[in-house]
Amino acid sequence: MTMRAWLDFLLYDWLKAEQLCSRPRFEDHGRETFSQVLDTCERIAREKYAPFNRLVDTQEPHFDGERVTLPQATHEAWAAYAGSGMLAAAQDYELGGMQLPYTVEAAANAFFAKASVSINAGLLTVGNANLLMAHGTPLQQQVFAHREFKGEWAGTMCLSEPQAGSGLADVATRAVPDGEGSADDPLGPRYRLFGNKMWISAGEHELTENIVHLVLAKIPGPDGKLVPGTRGISLFICPKHLVRPDGQLSGERNDVALAGLNHKCGWRGTTNTLLNFGEGRWQPQGAPGAVAYLVGQPGQGLACMFHMMNEARIAIGMAATMLGMAGYEASLAYAKDRKQGRALSQKDPSSPPVALIEHADVKRMLLAQKAYSEGALALMLYCARLVDEQHTGTPEAAAEAALLLEVLTPIAKSWPSEWCLEANSLAIQVHGGYGYTRDFPVEQYWRDNRLNMIHEGTHGIQALDLLGRKVVMQGGAGLKLLATRINQTIEAALQQPALALYANSLAQAVQRLGAATKAAWATGQPEDALANTTPYLQAAGHVVLAWMWLDVACSAGQAPADRQAGILAATRYFHLYELPKVGPWLEVVASREAVCRDMQPEWF
Repeated sequence: MTMRAWLDFLLYDWLKAEQLCSRPRFEDHGRETFSQVLDTCERIAREKYAPFNRLVDTQEPHFDGERVTLPQATHEAWAAYAGSGMLAAAQDYELGGMQLPYTVEAAANAFFAKASVSINAGLLTVGNANLLMAHGTPLQQQVFAHREFKGEWAGTMCLSEPQAGSGLADVATRAVPDGEGSADDPLGPRYRLFGNKMWISAGEHELTENIVHLVLAKIPGPDGKLVPGTRGISLFICPKHLVRPDGQLSGERNDVALAGLNHKCGWRGTTNTLLNFGEGRWQPQGAPGAVAYLVGQPGQGLACMFHMMNEARIAIGMAATMLGMAGYEASLAYAKDRKQGRALSQKDPSSPPVALIEHADVKRMLLAQKAYSEGALALMLYCARLVDEQHTGTPEAAAEAALLLEVLTPIAKSWPSEWCLEANSLAIQVHGGYGYTRDFPVEQYWRDNRLNMIHEGTHGIQALDLLGRKVVMQGGAGLKLLATRINQTIEAALQQPALALYANSLAQAVQRLGAATKAAWATGQPEDALANTTPYLQAAGHVVLAWMWLDVACSAGQAPADRQAGILAATRYFHLYELPKVGPWLEVVASREAVCRDMQPEWF
């Protein structure tokens, strides 16, 4: 099944996306307009992104000490993407948006991630603007967010520092009030920033006339010291070029300096930067420090930034998914074309070799890739559907969607990042020795995907978030809701004899997950409960993906015969080969196995 056919099945046959058009916000739309958007994005991705995926991998961004140079193809891809209106796809008509459901927006953007994840398609710019629409003042929205939605300006998120990656409590960038009258600036309370930010994607380029940096920094207390921990963190808008309240550039460069480019194993087409704020290269408005404007209230910066971080985590999950899909399609095509070996029953060495896809173990590797990537895409679109429910559903449905999304977000970010990376590894394996060469794209897909287990919160951070916060918040209400939704699918599957076996195995896995969660927290001590968070994350992710496949299989009855057979085969594979892994993972969680916690540095 082609990616487009799978997308259409998930959108229309499984998620019933057309039903969203009965809601006032989406009443102008229907399957026809949704398909037009998908067609446009598929075409742009095919023409402006895919042909240059290898180019941007081999011709990395170059910094000559003054400016960054990107391939012309990247400029043309950005222009085509911005011109498509996709940066404002979900926004109000008054902002030049399309008022598209997020479900359709996510599906359309999947084409770009698959064609070339390394060419910037606006992921951070949209997230930056959406944060400002949620937490910025009306003027901040008008001056910054609206220009980002038009593609005239780009956006970043500046969290990590050289000494503080995942540990944001140790952020040391300082924000000092900018003298007399700074509190009354029309763009917001004005500060001067001093510090360094590391791993900033798209932190410097010339694709747009301005870059809007959203920066986490701490405001010194009355004693001049920074407040320790995350409660002292505030959020600031810090533009590359200074802006007047009417939204026009002032002509003055802000003191945000590119200190250097980070050279990564993947995502090479996107600049990744170390930025210095207030180092003195420029003196905007005649004073030291980078001019910045407070967003929201002092000390609430991390809470505001989570709006963008959670959006980015789902986007990274989608990027990982589509890289897995790209590798799957490449290795499937190769396995059909490449002749290698003979059937086990064939004793005549002079007989012609058969295609790789005729061998059972190659089918195993392809089935795994299909189950991982197509299942992950189902999860990502399910999460996108929850976003639409959260924003446009009834109050009760919106509250449930928000709660379920809280639990699923760490899984949606991390599961594709781990298992679609494994799919890329299997794609290399299917190619054999050719897989390690640049004659085929699968080695690049693996390198690009390896970053996603770190991007927007490492695997370990997602695991801590899931077991340490999400499944126990509100007395475990989120986990109970997840179990309720899964049990609804199990009940439906039990009515179909072909799915009953899988329904029963999933029911047992859900039971084990709930019991392990309780056992992990039985002592009430975080040190005991959180000693095995990653196995818990892996188990929870596999339970969720088994649910996705079973739910999709319940909707497969009206599909064409080959598509239905493929769905049932992938469901069978996942439940028989993958779901059993949940048991060993949860054993160490439930027993609160302490070897990882107790291991001493000198024992290594």
